[in-house]
Amino acid sequence: MSLVSFSALFLAEPPETAEGFLGLPMWIWQLANLAAFLGVLGYFVARPLAQAFRRRQQAVEDRIVQGRKQREEAARLETEIHERMAQLDRDLADVLARGLAEGEEARAGLIRKADEEAERVRREAEEEIARRLAFAKEELRRTAADLIAAAAMERLSAEITEEDRRRLLGEAVKSLPEHS
Repeated sequence: MSLVSFSALFLAEPPETAEGFLGLPMWIWQLANLAAFLGVLGYFVARPLAQAFRRRQQAVEDRIVQGRKQREEAARLETEIHERMAQLDRDLADVLARGLAEGEEARAGLIRKADEEAERVRREAEEEIARRLAFAKEELRRTAADLIAAAAMERLSAEITEEDRRRLLGEAVKSLPEHS
């Protein structure tokens, strides 16, 4: 026998079972069974899957919203950081300018103090020179007076006799005031 005739015999329903259960043909029962299976499958599998997909979709949308918020926050922070950096650059420039100005003021003050100190030292040096010059002149006068006195004494000693000395001594004694 051929394979086709064997399969036809095998697949053909026997005449006594063609009627099916409760007088309904078997194909209706099979269709009802398929509908019940698909209903149970839809209730127990499709619903939870749909809910899981909805939750997953909601989670993805929440992450997208959260990502947008984070991106906006990152952009805001970037802008804030750029503003702070610009402010720091301005502050640094201000500090540098202020430092230069204060440095110039300090330099000018030091130059002014150095000039005042130099003027004070010059005045003190001039005063010291004047004092030493006056002292030297006084010393010179004393020395000259001493030399003149010594020369006069020498000359007088050579020219004055014993009698002249007695006479001069007597005159000096007479010119002294009398003390009682």
